[in-house]
Amino acid sequence: MYFLFINPETYLFYGWWQFGTCLFAFIALLSIWWHIGKKQNDFGQVWLALSILCWSISGLVEVYFASSIEKNLILVDGLRSILSLFNSLFILLALPWFRYLPKFLKGIIKSKFWIYIVGLPFVFSLLPTINKMISGREGIINELDVYYAVLTLIFLGFVLWHSFARRRLISLAYLSLVCILITLLAQFYKLTGSSVNLTLFSAIFKTSLIMIFFALALSWVKELSESVIPIASELRMAFRIDREEDKIQRLVFINGFPNSPKRKIKLSNASFELLKRFAESRKLEGDTWLEIKPKHHALKEKTYDINDYNEVKRLLIALVDGLFGKGNWTNELHLIPLKNILFELSEKRERKIRLLIPPENISL
Repeated sequence: MYFLFINPETYLFYGWWQFGTCLFAFIALLSIWWHIGKKQNDFGQVWLALSILCWSISGLVEVYFASSIEKNLILVDGLRSILSLFNSLFILLALPWFRYLPKFLKGIIKSKFWIYIVGLPFVFSLLPTINKMISGREGIINELDVYYAVLTLIFLGFVLWHSFARRRLISLAYLSLVCILITLLAQFYKLTGSSVNLTLFSAIFKTSLIMIFFALALSWVKELSESVIPIASELRMAFRIDREEDKIQRLVFINGFPNSPKRKIKLSNASFELLKRFAESRKLEGDTWLEIKPKHHALKEKTYDINDYNEVKRLLIALVDGLFGKGNWTNELHLIPLKNILFELSEKRERKIRLLIPPENISL
């Protein structure tokens, strides 16, 4: 059994270190959530914080049984396993709250069956562990939490990589994979029954995971700060066509975003002409609305400014791709707010739409 030949002073030191460090990390993550995540009704950080709290409680177990661990070895191992299982469960429950998920896992993690996918293995691992604690028989009491932890780390590794990569934080994405690898090695090392080396492994991987969780929280805060879309009156828009031999680039420059004052967007010919039509109409005196052609309209003698709503939708997607990076945006955080800031629909539902940026802020 691991930890069997460590002296009580080492138990005591490791226990207090684990309790204090993990408790501080738990409070810090909850504080970040309280100030930011709570307003967005995002509870992912709460589950991650609770997973770290399990490690803190595990540290108290080490302290409490430091002088009598050999007499209560099965009980202590059982408590460690239970807390490890809850730690893994809370991490898995946090995954559906992640904004960016791999496509091949998104359908599983976001499904209504996710609670059963992670809950049933948890119960099947928890009940035998409790039974072994009560019966006092040694066996695979520490192996069940290892298998559940491996399942957790596989899911967590893919999600962390995708979260950092989609936020263009590639170095942190690679660092998260190194952290997951170290944690996996520590889990497999539990099966060897070593003592001092396992304590060292445990300290390293818990510290690394805590730092990755904080890096994840800060990357989320960074994304929120960069995704703030100013009101229309604070934005400036300029149009430019660059010609280099046979290549033509249609560019739109939008100024006014925080942390990146000037953003350059490359548009297709259709999107560029539509946005320019909005801008030209906005700079005209009087009525500045563009009219969208009704569906199944049979009259050919009347021409409309916009053939259908899909033209506006394609323009919006091109704009968010250029502003935030292709694939690095969501409907709720980027597309819908940008649409509400840039465009206004007629209150009379006349299929009319116009640009909201003030005429003096537009340069054609």
